[in-house]
Amino acid sequence: MFTGIITDVGTIAELEQQGDLRARIRTSYDTATIDIGASIASDGVCLTVIALGEDWYDVQISAETVSKTNLDCWTAGKRVNLERALKVGDELGGHIVSGHVDGVAEVVDLKDEGDSTRVTLRAPQDLARFIAPKGSVALNGTSLTVNDVDGCDFGINFIPHTKDVTTWGDVELGSRINLEIDTLARYVARLQEAG
Repeated sequence: MFTGIITDVGTIAELEQQGDLRARIRTSYDTATIDIGASIASDGVCLTVIALGEDWYDVQISAETVSKTNLDCWTAGKRVNLERALKVGDELGGHIVSGHVDGVAEVVDLKDEGDSTRVTLRAPQDLARFIAPKGSVALNGTSLTVNDVDGCDFGINFIPHTKDVTTWGDVELGSRINLEIDTLARYVARLQEAG
């Protein structure tokens, strides 16, 4: 489990297809405190550490994960949002995030509003019903509050701090973004279906 509060921005150092995709991610985390088998959310995708070095860790990514996320766009040098798994007693500054991406949203509009940036994203139609104004979503692993919803489109505002400490300062029109809907929204919808 994660909170959606990004604690490092890593860099993809290497990618290698070995049956599954293997990625090496450079990090400022103290890798001496990371165990083999630990979970680290990388752009919102919960990935398992399989090897460690002084300033890097390796993960293995299945074809299923690649097909459901934007990880097919990863290239050497790409910056990615990182968050280590939540520990009991840690502050929950965002919302409960599982690291299980539901789909990929697309950035369809960018607009500066004062010092902030308004980003409009388009969710896949089957996920749009789970997104509500003032509700939570995780986008590339970042816990965010939805401002407004119009069909499949929804708006998010990014303050300068968020753009500085995550990869959101790099976002462009057309960017594909990992989307995890709020767990509570998923259960409410399931209960409604059950009657």
